[in-house]
Amino acid sequence: MKDSPKNSDKKSDVVEFLKTFIIAIAIMLFIRMFVIQPFVVKGSSMESNFFEHDYLIINEFLYDIKNIERGDVIVFKYKNAEAKMNEYLIKRVIGLPGETVTIKDGKVYITDGDGCEFVLQEDYLDLGTTTSGDLTEEIKANNYFVLGDNRSVSLDSRYIGQIPKKVITGKAVLRGFPFNKAGLLKFDKPVLNVSENNQCVK
Repeated sequence: MKDSPKNSDKKSDVVEFLKTFIIAIAIMLFIRMFVIQPFVVKGSSMESNFFEHDYLIINEFLYDIKNIERGDVIVFKYKNAEAKMNEYLIKRVIGLPGETVTIKDGKVYITDGDGCEFVLQEDYLDLGTTTSGDLTEEIKANNYFVLGDNRSVSLDSRYIGQIPKKVITGKAVLRGFPFNKAGLLKFDKPVLNVSENNQCVK
């Protein structure tokens, strides 16, 4: 007994729905595996911009097509020798390859490749935040100097050194939880103000 035209149409609709569903799942799995990754914030090193248990989405593909920029919030793999395990940290990019980062008197200074020194202005930090430490470090090629926003408790480049690009997972682009803060992540970029001790050779 042959199917009626109506039954054939129903079967065709089911087949098309299944095809669409399978394709959608495949696309979602591809995006999940190769483009984005979820990340849950642990600890207080990025307060008050990110808090413990914040659920973030990390874009893993972005830095394949564009450069890492100062002010980007990144997630990277850190080998914790004491705990004998790898963990993922979230920090903010401060120094770029070829620059020199100096921390003194609670401030961060950036010297570019031409010898121009700037004081870093970070309006995304809590009012009154200072950066402890006394160091000067030249950033190697393909390396980055990172700091946590909560400078007094952050395990960052002041203690673990420069971060190679190859261990950077990606950029934090979206917050999914808590729901009242959900949305695309947007922050003011750090501003380079000319230092009083500037010896720019330009």
